[in-house]
Amino acid sequence: MANEPNSVFESSLDKTNLILKDIEQAYGWSKDRRNQSFAALRTVLHLLRDRLPVQESVEFSAQLPVLVRGVYFDGWDPSNVPIKLNREDFLFEVRQGFPYETEGGPERVVQVVLDTLRRHVTQGEWADVRATMPGDLAKMIP
Repeated sequence: MANEPNSVFESSLDKTNLILKDIEQAYGWSKDRRNQSFAALRTVLHLLRDRLPVQESVEFSAQLPVLVRGVYFDGWDPSNVPIKLNREDFLFEVRQGFPYETEGGPERVVQVVLDTLRRHVTQGEWADVRATMPGDLAKMIP
């Protein structure tokens, strides 16, 4: 029994590292750029969270590792969502939250993170997330 909490946290850490590694591999980054992969994940997660209706946001988050779920909800105010963002607003906010220069700019950051997240949640949940987005944002979601 004493090891159960540790195994939950270790499992969450392992799953989180897989997500970050997927982002790094998409860019060809080494592990020493973990701060960048984390910043990309955090930025896109927060914008996605703030654009989703509360119920959908909660349902999506339930499929994330506990550690990523904590990042996802950090600073969230459900009374202020969904925030109406079009594609250009979304990309502007990515530029603001992700201070690194990367190949492909903010569009590529969004593409890489969303493609990574899509592989770590069920197909049905991903379809639900995509269905809640306005047309111009839905086109960005794989």
